[in-house]
Amino acid sequence: MQKLKDANLYRSELIPVSGKLVERYNKCLKTLGFSETKLKSFSIDGVGWSPEIAEEKSHIQYLNHGDANPHGIIISPLQKGKPIYLPFHSFDRQMMQHIFKTHGQKINDITRDSAICIDFDQDIDVFYEPLDILKYDDVSITFRLIDDLAEKQKEQLRLVDKFNRENNFIDEDLHQQLLDSAKSHGDLRNRDLNLHPLRFTTGSFYTRAFNGVYLLRDFIKPIVIFEDKEVYKKAIKDTVHDVLIYHIAQPELIDKLKDHIIIECDLEAMVNTPNYDRIKKFQLSQFLEDTEHPIKDILNDKVLFKSYLNKINLEARKQVMSVELYLEKLERSNAYKLEDIVDESLYFALHQPHSSLSAEHRDLIHKLLINISPKDVLFLYWYDKEQFYKSYETWDDSFRDWVIERIRNNI
Repeated sequence: MQKLKDANLYRSELIPVSGKLVERYNKCLKTLGFSETKLKSFSIDGVGWSPEIAEEKSHIQYLNHGDANPHGIIISPLQKGKPIYLPFHSFDRQMMQHIFKTHGQKINDITRDSAICIDFDQDIDVFYEPLDILKYDDVSITFRLIDDLAEKQKEQLRLVDKFNRENNFIDEDLHQQLLDSAKSHGDLRNRDLNLHPLRFTTGSFYTRAFNGVYLLRDFIKPIVIFEDKEVYKKAIKDTVHDVLIYHIAQPELIDKLKDHIIIECDLEAMVNTPNYDRIKKFQLSQFLEDTEHPIKDILNDKVLFKSYLNKINLEARKQVMSVELYLEKLERSNAYKLEDIVDESLYFALHQPHSSLSAEHRDLIHKLLINISPKDVLFLYWYDKEQFYKSYETWDDSFRDWVIERIRNNI
């Protein structure tokens, strides 16, 4: 991962946490019902998730009480606008933006000497069946401060009120209580610590619950897409809900998404795009073994590309160039069938979210498409960093250089 780190492409925007902030973070973990970390320093993302703590606990989603109960932690105003590196839902970033937009000023004040625990509550205590995912609607976002600071403020205000009544200003015991409160918690009299609950309405989304599920419900008919084969098999036994159910590897899914005007594919237009260039070169790289030149050079140099394209076997060559072969044949006759010539996974990779979709929906569908056929390395990095990092570990070192070049130059 060192090359990615050097290129600022590996969790480069994490916030370092040490000293007093570690103590506050641990208090949040304890408040939320989790065990404390033994680490003296670590880093966090926008929602308060730490890769170091996840590794320490051997639990990637250590801020969750099961799939239905995710949480967050705010210990610094610097978390505003920061990436969420392992979102449990595709809408987590939007929820954090909503929190900072509404309570930003109060968060700045509170995190001077305290920290905020976040509950993302969709009124579901636990998931029992895969299609329980359909219960997602409004998410209630509630907040708790460590050390019961809001209660300590009320107590301090009661003491002040008592001090101002009658002759209580001469009560030495009352003086001491006020001094003890001020020493422990500071002057809380004029601080606004009230973070009222927020509501966030979900539409179509992706969740890591049940090992990964897409719920597309803003279209002609709700579509539920499962990444896990066993969970899918369980879901299709449901006869209660009127929804379409697919496993992500089913070829029929692409046709259904087209029918519902969710995705589209214009091959003639796509072959002239950087997307196609990346996908075709990725396809060739899969067939390269024991090369005399670095893979990066082979993919960047037209002469070397053609040279190695002609060195792989005929079937592999046809697979790499299948789209262009099909379009050439189509110019001569419309009798040729796409499925007889174009490699299926390559064809799936060339699909795009439908042009009529909103920006939010486009991001979600890009993520779905890259999970169906992960051949565009740039889009894989943009829309599924976790899978990108796993794939990166398996790639040839020279191919990694080529990939980093694509990402840094956005080509």
